[in-house]
Amino acid sequence: MTDAIPLLRDIFGFDGFRPGQEEIVEAVTAGENVLAIMPTGGGKSLCFQLPALRREGITVVISPLIALMRDQVRALQEAGVCAGALTSGNTDEETEAVWAAIEAGELKLLYMAPERLAAGSAMGMLRRIGASMIAVDEAHCVSQWGHDFRPDYLRIGELRRTLGVPLAAFTATADQETQEEIVQKLFDGAAPRAFLRGFDRPNIHLAFAAKDSPRKQILDFADARRGQSGIVYCGTRAKTEDIARALDASGHVACHYHGGMEAEDRRRVETRFAREDGLIVVATVAFGMGIDKPDIRWVAHADLPKSIEAYYQEIGRGGRDGAPAETMTLFGPEDIRLRRTQIDEGLAPPERRTADHARLNALLGLAEAMTCRRQTLLGYFGEETGPCGNCDLCDTPVATFDGTVAVRKALSAMLRTDETYGAGHLIDILVGNSTERVRQKKHDDLSVFACGKEHSKPQWQAIFRQMMGRDLVRPDPERHGALRMTEPALPILKGEAGITLRRDTVKSATRRPAVRELVSEEDAPLMSALKAKRRALAEAQKVPAYVIFPDRTLIEMAERRPQTLDEMARISGVGAKKLDRYGDDFLNVITGEAAALHPARRKLAGREQGSIYDTLLEVQAQLQRGTCGTQKPLTCSASMLAKVAQMRSDDQTGLERLLGERRAERFALAFLDVLRGAG
Repeated sequence: MTDAIPLLRDIFGFDGFRPGQEEIVEAVTAGENVLAIMPTGGGKSLCFQLPALRREGITVVISPLIALMRDQVRALQEAGVCAGALTSGNTDEETEAVWAAIEAGELKLLYMAPERLAAGSAMGMLRRIGASMIAVDEAHCVSQWGHDFRPDYLRIGELRRTLGVPLAAFTATADQETQEEIVQKLFDGAAPRAFLRGFDRPNIHLAFAAKDSPRKQILDFADARRGQSGIVYCGTRAKTEDIARALDASGHVACHYHGGMEAEDRRRVETRFAREDGLIVVATVAFGMGIDKPDIRWVAHADLPKSIEAYYQEIGRGGRDGAPAETMTLFGPEDIRLRRTQIDEGLAPPERRTADHARLNALLGLAEAMTCRRQTLLGYFGEETGPCGNCDLCDTPVATFDGTVAVRKALSAMLRTDETYGAGHLIDILVGNSTERVRQKKHDDLSVFACGKEHSKPQWQAIFRQMMGRDLVRPDPERHGALRMTEPALPILKGEAGITLRRDTVKSATRRPAVRELVSEEDAPLMSALKAKRRALAEAQKVPAYVIFPDRTLIEMAERRPQTLDEMARISGVGAKKLDRYGDDFLNVITGEAAALHPARRKLAGREQGSIYDTLLEVQAQLQRGTCGTQKPLTCSASMLAKVAQMRSDDQTGLERLLGERRAERFALAFLDVLRGAG
C-alpha cells in the first residue's frame, strides 16, 4: 500500500496532516466503515481523497451539488490526480473522458450525485467498473428531519450492501439524533468507527445583534470589510435583491442569488463568486453546500436562520482557509414569530414539531446568550470549552438586570387580555399608551395599564423578544400570531422562579473593526501581484482562482518570498504537479526572473534528494577530467544524477550498474560518499 506522507507532500502540497486527519485517513485506507464529523474547513475531502490514491480500484464519491463536485474534480486534476464526475451538467466530451479513464484503468475518484442512484443501471455500472469504496460527503443529508434532507441519500445504504464495499461518511453538521440516523440509514445500524473531531472553528468571530434598521446594519458591516469576499444570507428572495442593490449603490461589487432565478443566472453567480476577489453574494439558503471558496472573509445573516445546525453550516463557509473570518447575525421578534409559525403550520407530526421548537430554542439561546457564544454553540453539540475570546460577548461582556418583575407584568398583561394580542398592543398597555384600539377594547381600564412605565417602548420590545427567545411565550398561528404563554413561564408568573435579562442596547454592526489584513503592510504589494497572476491563470483556464492556489498559499509566498524552486516547493499547498506547472510563474513575480532547472532536477525540488543532486553535480564538476585534471571529459546526464540522488547509500552494485563501467570508475566512490553523508 502506498505511503501517505509522500502523496500528501507531492500531490496535495502539505508537509503534514491537520489535527485528527491522519487516523481517519488510515482507517478509511484500511477499508473500515467510518463516520467522521469534522468542522467545515477541517480537511474532510482529504480524508477520502488520499485513501482513494492508496487503495486499489475506484472510490465513488456521493456529493450533493454539481458545483461542489466540479470544483473538487478540477482541483484534483490540477494536482495530477485522475478524477472525474458523472453529472447532468457534463458535456459529452467530459463524459467520454471519464469513461476513457475508467476503461484505461486510470480513474481513481468518480463523483456522482445521489439522484443518479435512482437509475437502475447505476448500481450495475459501479459493480462493473470495480468500485472499491464509497465516500459520502455531507452525510447529514440522509436525515429526513434535517434542514438539508435529500431523499436519494436513502439509496446509499442499498448501494453499500449491493457492492459489498466499505463506506466512509463525512459531515460537519450532525447532532446526536442526526448521527444515529446516519448510522441507521447508511450502515444498517451497525456502528462504524466514529471520529468526532470537534465542531470548533476558532478562526471565526461570532456576533449577533438585535435588528435596528437592518439594511443599514448590513451596509455598515460590509463597508468596514470593503474589498473582502462575503455572503449575506436573507430570509426572502425579495430581500436578497434589495440588499444587493443597496450594496451595489454603496460601491461594493455585489449580486443576488435565490431559487427563483434561471439556472443559467445562478450558475453565472456561482462562477463569478468562485473566480472574483471581493465579490459579495446576497442569497437565500439556496446558495448552499456547493460553496467551496476558501477565502470568504465574512458571513452575515440579515434574518435569523432556521436552526443552530443551519447557522453553523452557513457561517462555516467563511474562513475555510484557516485565516480570520467574521460573522454577524441580525435577529428580531418578527424572525422568531416567523420561525415559530413555520414550525406550527408545517406538516410534520407533533413530536417532530416539538423537536423543531427545541432546535429553534437552542438557536435563540445562542442569540440571547449572556456569556461566551462559542461556549453556548459548542455546548449544543456536546463539547465543553472555556471562554473563547473571539466573539462579541467576550469582546464586550453584556450588561444584565433582574427581569423577573418585568416578565411577570408582561405575562399578566397577556392573561388579562385572554392571550389574544401581539407584543405591540401589549406594550401599549404596559407603557400606558392610550391608542384608539386600547380605548376601544377598554384595556385602559385594566389593572396592568401603565404598570410598566419604568421601561421605554424599545426596552419592552427587547423584553418581549427575550421572552420569545427563552420560549416563555409563542405566537399562536390559529390566533393570527397572538402571543400565548408556555409551560416554562408559569413558575415566573407564580413567583416561584426569577429570570435575568440582557440590558439590551442595539449595537452598531461596525462597532468591531474588520479583522486585520491577511498580510503586513510591507507584504501587501507582493500579495496583490501574486493575486493578479493567479487571477490571470485562472481566467485563462476558466477555473476558480483557488484551484490554482488558495489564499493561504499566496500569503505564505508573500511572507517567505522563496527565491528558488526548492524554496517554493516548501510552501504549503505547492505540490509537485503545481510546482512544475506554476512554479516559474509565481517565482517570477517574487524574484523578477524564473529559475532555470533541468526537468529531472525540478522533480526533486523541495525534497532532500534535491540537495543531494546539487552536491552530486558539484562533485561531478570536480571529477569531470579525473582526479588529476588531465583525463578526457566525462559527465552523467541530469536524469542519471537524479536517479543516483534517490539511491540507497549501500547500493554500490546498483550504482555501478546505473553508471556503466567508465563512469563508475570515475564517479562511483565519490557519489557513494555523497549518499552516505546525506544519510
